[in-house]
Amino acid sequence: VEEVFEAPESWWRERAALAKEFDYDFRAPLTFTLRSYKTAADVILEGSFASEIEVECGRCLTRYCHSLHDQFRLVAEEARGRVPADPEGVESLAREGLCLAEEIESAWYQGSVIKLDGVFGEVVAGAIPAHPLCNEDCKGLCPQCGVSKNESRCGCVPEVIEIEKKKSPFAVLAKLRDESAKGN
Repeated sequence: VEEVFEAPESWWRERAALAKEFDYDFRAPLTFTLRSYKTAADVILEGSFASEIEVECGRCLTRYCHSLHDQFRLVAEEARGRVPADPEGVESLAREGLCLAEEIESAWYQGSVIKLDGVFGEVVAGAIPAHPLCNEDCKGLCPQCGVSKNESRCGCVPEVIEIEKKKSPFAVLAKLRDESAKGN
């Protein structure tokens, strides 16, 4: 059976309220396509997620819309009286009928109803880029004047640090030490 679920941004806002690092503005609905089936004792959930968020490029600081796409697969094994080791897992199993393992690919379930908010929340969090780039060829900002190198060229001359004969990777530190000694 294949189902399509659309979650409003407010659903994500409620989930992200506890995790400030995931405070993004979604520009498209959070859409989950889910296929589920049951084997002898396991429940298999697989599907995809898609949406768009507004983010800031990590190199040039430009705001842009970033498409999110991710695939997921979860094999949930019946708990059969087993109890998760952590208190959060115990609470999740009782409240949602599902307790995710360390990785999202496996879980325990109990009962005839499984709430998927936790699974969907993990899928969304995993799809958000850690270091967003407006494009792979982004040139970033000039470290001297701050102009976006994607939009124009500046007249700044790149600072060249003289590297000692041995081409030491610590030449920058040596330069800072020398400058500090001159200032004292």
